[in-house]
Amino acid sequence: MNRPIDFSIEDVQNLPDVRQLAIDKVGIKAIRHPVKVKDKTGDAQHTVAMFNMYVHLPQHFKGTHMSRFIEILNANEREISVESFKVILHEMAVRLEAQAGHIEMTFPYFINKSAPVSGVKSLLDYEVTFIGEVNKGQYDIKVKVLIPVTSLCPCSKKISAYGAHNQRSHVTITIGLNEFMWIEDMITMVEAQASSELYGLLKRPDEKYVTERAYDNPKFVEDMVRDIATAFNNESRVKNYIVECENFESIHNHSAYACITSE
Repeated sequence: MNRPIDFSIEDVQNLPDVRQLAIDKVGIKAIRHPVKVKDKTGDAQHTVAMFNMYVHLPQHFKGTHMSRFIEILNANEREISVESFKVILHEMAVRLEAQAGHIEMTFPYFINKSAPVSGVKSLLDYEVTFIGEVNKGQYDIKVKVLIPVTSLCPCSKKISAYGAHNQRSHVTITIGLNEFMWIEDMITMVEAQASSELYGLLKRPDEKYVTERAYDNPKFVEDMVRDIATAFNNESRVKNYIVECENFESIHNHSAYACITSE
């Protein structure tokens, strides 16, 4: 039997606070929730996202209403896009009566890729994060993507009688957009600047192809971030960016790292 809610219970969060200290971010962190993300094929990928949701708390409030964050996520089954992410941000700010708010939503995103020679198809996963902020009605939404690629060392190729060391690298891009851009297009732009892109499944002719492609296209970590930044500078849809690359070195017990941030 459901009992009626007793609304006479004191709301402690709304009590005044005397310490005169506002809190920059308060909310919930690392909550998983199912979402649908529309992809370039026109379908929606059903996935599970990790959410961080915060609001600014003025100095005169003791606490925020943590349960309202959960209510927002559970309001309805959402198909998430960069555009609809703004709606969630707005809803959070209104429900929590906050002038400023911040949401991060991280999820695996799959692309069905064809191997370069055999054409065999396989899924490759990428880590994508939507990052949104609202402050006094002004919205800022960015897309962050971690893209694994192959890099081959130009120095190793130059000085070795045969062969060259290569490694898997992680390129992380954080992009602000002037207009809509598919996640697939962002990934393609980055992979085009690597020594070679990665695939989930390769046959022997494919393996020969990607090995030789990497050897013919050596890149330092510095080359990688500069070439990707150049591509973004020439892309009208990109407003600003951070490009990071980490090479997990195959002949060292450390990584090589480079980063470029647009002005």
